[in-house]
Amino acid sequence: MRAARHAVRMSGPSSPDPRPASPGTAAFDHLPRPDAVAALLSVCSSPAWAEAVADGRPYGDLDALLAAADTALDRLAAAGIADALAGHPRIGERAVHSPTSAREQAGMAGAPDAVRAAIAEGNAEYERRFGHVYLVCASGRDADELLAVLRERLGNSAEEEARRTRAELAAINRLRLTGLIVQDR
Repeated sequence: MRAARHAVRMSGPSSPDPRPASPGTAAFDHLPRPDAVAALLSVCSSPAWAEAVADGRPYGDLDALLAAADTALDRLAAAGIADALAGHPRIGERAVHSPTSAREQAGMAGAPDAVRAAIAEGNAEYERRFGHVYLVCASGRDADELLAVLRERLGNSAEEEARRTRAELAAINRLRLTGLIVQDR
């Protein structure tokens, strides 16, 4: 899988606006299907999502790839969403599954024990209430904000939380896809 990540790496200095067609998107468009699926599984652990996005190639530019990723996520059945959620650690877990998740949860690094304990308690309550891990796009958020969002979302209906979870998953997928295509992050 590491080779697939490098195969789509943008060469040269990264531009401030990664939206124009990039060598990374072109390389991704031309990967063999198994390599494209493997690269996409490093973004989102739903095989149905990864296969749908890989099968939609060529995209030509990052915007088209991101739009296709959103569409593939919108079309996922409950089992596909469960697969996607299974690839995400709980917010605040010290043993994070991947370097990507660790970077995304960097705001938890210096969290006081009391905030960590409150998040752990909230995670357990969330999982009892909604039946899956609390998913939030944690990039750029500190522990106090992540706890506040968790507490706010515990008040959502099951339907509202299902929509919110998909929206958070889409945001995470977009960040990870951009990192995959534009540069290794």
